[in-house]
Amino acid sequence: MDVMGDKATLLETGRFVQSSDRDEAGEAAEELRLRLAADAGDAEAMSVLGALLLRRGDLDGAEPQLRAATAAGDRAAANNLGVLLHQRGYADEAAGWWRIAAVAGSAAAAHALGRYHRERGDEPAAEYWLRQSAEQGHALGAYALADLLEHRGDTGAERWMRAAAERGHREAAYRLARALDRRAAGEADGDNGVGGDPSAVADTAAETEQWYRQAAARGHRRAALQLGAILERRGELKEAGRWYLTSAKDGEARAACALGFLLRDAGDEESAAVWWLRAAQEGDGNAANALGALHAERGETQTAERWYRAAMDAGDDNGAYNLGLLCAEQGRVAQAEQWYRRAAYAGHREAANALAILLLQVGDTAGAEPWFSKAAEAGSVDAAFNLGILFAGRAEGAMALRWYERAAAAGHTEAALQVGIAMLRDGDEAGAERHLRCAAGGGSAEAAYRLATVLDARRPAPPTHELGESVHEKSECEEWYERAAGQGHRRAQVRVGMLAAARGDVVEAARWYREAAEAGSRNGAFNLGLLLAREGSEPEAAVWWTRAADAGHGRAALRLALVYARRGELAEGQRWADRAVALGPGEVSERAARLRDALREELSA
Repeated sequence: MDVMGDKATLLETGRFVQSSDRDEAGEAAEELRLRLAADAGDAEAMSVLGALLLRRGDLDGAEPQLRAATAAGDRAAANNLGVLLHQRGYADEAAGWWRIAAVAGSAAAAHALGRYHRERGDEPAAEYWLRQSAEQGHALGAYALADLLEHRGDTGAERWMRAAAERGHREAAYRLARALDRRAAGEADGDNGVGGDPSAVADTAAETEQWYRQAAARGHRRAALQLGAILERRGELKEAGRWYLTSAKDGEARAACALGFLLRDAGDEESAAVWWLRAAQEGDGNAANALGALHAERGETQTAERWYRAAMDAGDDNGAYNLGLLCAEQGRVAQAEQWYRRAAYAGHREAANALAILLLQVGDTAGAEPWFSKAAEAGSVDAAFNLGILFAGRAEGAMALRWYERAAAAGHTEAALQVGIAMLRDGDEAGAERHLRCAAGGGSAEAAYRLATVLDARRPAPPTHELGESVHEKSECEEWYERAAGQGHRRAQVRVGMLAAARGDVVEAARWYREAAEAGSRNGAFNLGLLLAREGSEPEAAVWWTRAADAGHGRAALRLALVYARRGELAEGQRWADRAVALGPGEVSERAARLRDALREELSA
């Protein structure tokens, strides 16, 4: 039974104060003075001398002094005699002396007696004596009472934990901060009846940080770790690093790991590796994974594998997942599947998703589906999206949309695009616009283009100046077309070119048409040809029409047929007219057929 807690606090005299800077000669002189006074029958001196010897570990020397002082009615001596007897293994006898001291008003003895009863399962007696101690202002008593009440789920626990923290108990300060941390999380989610009130959340967070600071300043390494994490989230990286360092030096492996990530992000990879190594050697799986990733990036796959295995041995499922990734990169598919399965069976959702993808790649669709489902149900956004693709491939549109919507709700850009496309197909333009905006905002060029087309269809006729001159103001749809075009979307590039041409900006139109054409857009090549022809550069226009026609553009083939006909190259004109007939569309085919027939007659004349 560890009722001792902080021995210096339990050893009670009420008078004896041990100076930290007293030299040995001074201590010896003080001890001699106490001995002489004790020998002369001074009960106070006996109590103080007994406490001094007890602190020193001289139980045989302390016991007679404490017994004599106790017999003289010194309550501090009675408490310290209980401590001594407890150290000798006589817990029941110790409790008897603690009771005497506690009844006489010793808060330290009441605390020790409360701990004694709690260890024996007598919670009512434990609560009674701990409350006596706490109400007298004893920090250890307040903490022990709070611990007992918290164990029972009593709401009064926080009051006493706060009282102990306010009296300088560092573990109480840490536990109070942890409780407030959980409350802040509940308030942020609206689970505590405050509806996610920002001011309530901020107040609780500020108080949480205050108590972490107090505990950390008193040397609590886990509090220093938590304080570092708060500061890191807030962007105060320098101070966060100092607290991580403090905690790590005190042996907190998680702090050493966090410090490693902070250093890596600052560009100091070598120092990061030093702290990860320290944390990994102390059994931190996250640090072992970080070391594995570091060596994998350097191409040191054997060392990387060793650290991933160490992470796995430390109980970190990421180790098995990372081993799977490493094997997959090396083409060791069977081993990759083995490690993915191990991590997936342990509940690693990304490993389940990776396993499903692997099975899909080898044609095992039936085997892939349950793993995608398991990963998605566990919260993997990528797995939800992949399930959507899987069901869409089977033409099960309703199921595909269900998973796309789930992934989109979690912020998956491509899933939001697919939901938007499905809603457009179903005529739900408002819903489609909402999802397309999300996807476009997330960086999807296709979503930006489709959103622009939706907005374009609603666009009113351009306003005109009172003198009849057209006034151009860039619309929102143009901005989305330009965003998509800037991301390399070919149809958007063509559309931006068309809009530029409509307002007379030939240079800008040519730039976008050329960019689209060079990326393989046949419409871009055709439009660029039209622009060049209008500017008098028909030979260059023919080059782009040829590229467009070769890619299957019927109008470009018809234009080439006309060009060659005008040049008198009737056979070449007929060849392109034949091509235009085949490519269409209907209107082009009809015109090309008439031109072909005319050229044939001309050739046979």
